[in-house]
Amino acid sequence: MRAVVVRRGESKPRVAEVPKPTPEPGEALIRTLRVGIDGTDHEVVEGNHGGFPEGEDYQILGHEAVGVVAEPNGTRFDAGDLVVPTVRRPPGESNAYFERGEPDVAPDGEYLERGIVGAHGYMAEYFVSDERFLVDVPDNFAADGFLVEPISNAEKAIEYAYASRSAFEWEPASALVLGNGPLGLLTLAMLVGSDDFGRNYCLGRRDRPDPTIDIVEELGATYVDSRETPVSAIPDAHEPMDFVYEATGHAPHAFESVEALAPNGVAALLGIPSDHSFEFDGGRLHREMVLQNKALLGSVNSNVRHFEAAKASLSSFPDWLTDELITGVYGPDEAERAFETGDDVIKTVVEFGAV
Repeated sequence: MRAVVVRRGESKPRVAEVPKPTPEPGEALIRTLRVGIDGTDHEVVEGNHGGFPEGEDYQILGHEAVGVVAEPNGTRFDAGDLVVPTVRRPPGESNAYFERGEPDVAPDGEYLERGIVGAHGYMAEYFVSDERFLVDVPDNFAADGFLVEPISNAEKAIEYAYASRSAFEWEPASALVLGNGPLGLLTLAMLVGSDDFGRNYCLGRRDRPDPTIDIVEELGATYVDSRETPVSAIPDAHEPMDFVYEATGHAPHAFESVEALAPNGVAALLGIPSDHSFEFDGGRLHREMVLQNKALLGSVNSNVRHFEAAKASLSSFPDWLTDELITGVYGPDEAERAFETGDDVIKTVVEFGAV
């Protein structure tokens, strides 16, 4: 079957013929429809993140997928069911994190990640998965169900933010998303659609005209250019933020977010930075967090509960959003084009079957 892979010693995706997988007991065979591409996929291709499956000289890419059950193989699914797979798997034998249904909080070494760390991904005509890691989705998710995975990461981070404020009456009204990439825009849509956040902002570094700025403003949020208004200046330029969602991976933002917060506010960090040395006033940061009851937390990956919540969020988005967000759909033979970046590119997709 055809798959989009990266080979050891190479730094670009390519289509390859690989064996079609055979499901083991408890696994279903899934015919892939669409697989989304995000920043992590680019890092895997460039060799800056993740790792190859043990003993393999290639890795099948992709961790955001939607597909159709081709062979239920005795699982709870029926042939034709539409599903999305979660990302993490146990490294051989299961462990307590997976038994609790919380693989997203497992430490390094206690998990594999499909298409990222030590396991093949979903960017192939077929893949297999244990039924525990498949989430059924409505039939109308065939075109954009792959977005359930990135949305699930935002669901978890927002859940953590509320949990960190649960000791007192927290009434958030303002939110700032750092980053106008696909994850940032999806999160912004979630915040705009919630009952709590009436005033929403999104920070980026793009010049007008730009499709991501158009989406920000069409959602009813305010675009902030970080070249004119850095994160730490946002309280004076706009207002202090009850919630900050960091999705850029720009390391200084982790600490600047604290300065952008209102008293009792919380910032969630999801971007993963490379090594980055810089100076900051640690005493001021410490003082702000203590005296103003501010919180700073990290969040990575998600579990089935967050995938279920993501289904509802995706269903609630305005019809135009995913049309504007998905700027390119490519066949597997066009893999290199699918991974190209540019000012007019927001989210690209590799499509294996008609949706």
